[in-house]
Amino acid sequence: MTEAAALIRAAAGDAPVRLGLILGSGLGHLAQTVNGPAIPYADLPGFPHIGVSGHNPHLHVGTLHGIRVAVFGAREHYYENGNPAAMRPALETLKALGAPDLILTNAAGSLRPDIRPGDLMLLCDHINYNGLNPLIGEPTDARFVPMTDAHSPHLRAALQAAAQAEGIPLPQGTYCWYSGPSFETPAEIRMLKTLGGDAVGMSTVPEVILARFLGLNVAAISTITNMAAGLSDEAISHAHTKAMAPLGAAKLERILRHFLTNLR
Repeated sequence: MTEAAALIRAAAGDAPVRLGLILGSGLGHLAQTVNGPAIPYADLPGFPHIGVSGHNPHLHVGTLHGIRVAVFGAREHYYENGNPAAMRPALETLKALGAPDLILTNAAGSLRPDIRPGDLMLLCDHINYNGLNPLIGEPTDARFVPMTDAHSPHLRAALQAAAQAEGIPLPQGTYCWYSGPSFETPAEIRMLKTLGGDAVGMSTVPEVILARFLGLNVAAISTITNMAAGLSDEAISHAHTKAMAPLGAAKLERILRHFLTNLR
């Protein structure tokens, strides 16, 4: 058990966690509804420093719709400190708390005309365009992680069933990880479309790799906040992302709540 896990158990009880959830932009309200303590990242050894506005650096551990959850109100992005493994201690702690499954959420730009701002996209695969990997330097053979079906078919099916029950479209697509913090150029977006990308963002892929390394089942959903560069006339900015994120986040919260009510 990690030192952070011991501190969390002391604050929130010893019952094993059923599900981890890392929140992207616009989903802070969901964390606030967890029936349990909110522990600042600053109090947990190894947890990341968060320097992105619009994120809430607290770990909420307790029950949500009767399910024992650990909800991470923020993530550290690669562009903050140049460390693709920044979330490893947090995910190792989640594993130590007993969670078998992890749901990731993020804000992303769409590369497809049929997926618009305010829509959602379920990740069925990803492209690690950066080539960076959070397992570089891992000394054991466990570093050779297979990534076929990295995005769990079982969890994806459950999330799609929840979306269908709520009457919310949830198309699947391939997410491209671009390091940021600058947004992509129109030429880069044309390249990513050629490579088979459907959305682009600055997070999530390192966490998927780490989750699979740790033996966690993982699924991820993007909230689409903008059309990617060159695909519309809208001005892309972080302020725009924060303003648009709640539109899709409201739908995503409904899906996640329905998903939790049927999780066993």
